[in-house]
Amino acid sequence: MRRVVELLYEAQRRLYPGDRPSRLARVMNRVDAAQFATGVLAPRRAVTLEVPGRRTGRRIAVPVVVADLDGDRYLVSMLGESANWVRNVRAAGGRAVLRHGGREHVLLREFDVAPRPGPAPLPGVRASAPPFRAG
Repeated sequence: MRRVVELLYEAQRRLYPGDRPSRLARVMNRVDAAQFATGVLAPRRAVTLEVPGRRTGRRIAVPVVVADLDGDRYLVSMLGESANWVRNVRAAGGRAVLRHGGREHVLLREFDVAPRPGPAPLPGVRASAPPFRAG
């Protein structure tokens, strides 16, 4: 099982060299964003985040997974604070749209989370940007 996790991690690292998406990863993200937005054959937590680009103002669509915890919904950047969608959300003052079969206008609020004690994470798991709460 550990070997499978390591192989999956290596494949992901090749799709995101230097924490930036490769050409193949960009194509895959566009396909995922289109599929998640329709809500057809997409997991319930898989949605498309739409936010205006911080430089162009054009709508940027990114596939994300919404985490549910105690009735609240959270978005966490797996690529950290330098991910473009995180910087675009900050520049837009948290205003965004979540799409999964319909459009939901949300205000994302960023907050800090205290580090938790415990065992070291699995390979490939790294510190991420502070999560955003969807509201």
